Amino acid sequence: MKPLLVSAALLLTACQDTTAPQGETLYINSQLVDCVGVGPMQCMQVRSDEQQPWTLFYQQIEGFQFEPGYQYQLTVSKEQLTNVPADASSLRYQLIKVVSKVASK
Repeated sequence: MKPLLVSAALLLTACQDTTAPQGETLYINSQLVDCVGVGPMQCMQVRSDEQQPWTLFYQQIEGFQFEPGYQYQLTVSKEQLTNVPADASSLRYQLIKVVSKVASK
């Protein structure tokens, strides 16, 4: 009976999904720029594809520390939030991985 329980436990363990979260790719430009959200602030410039133009990013990416002078490629998770204040974003970004960090030219 015990070998059957051990086999069943091993089978269930083998069936668990152990893949890492896929996330989304974000490219971050090397300098912050002036922008206006709730008030004047500095925004990152981001794009999801290297062929796209830079767009302003008014939020933070949890776990990511921006350092001027470097361009980044990040893998991030994006979570839809509910019941947020009117002046807050309904999305939360979290760093999964810094794919690359290259000094700008």
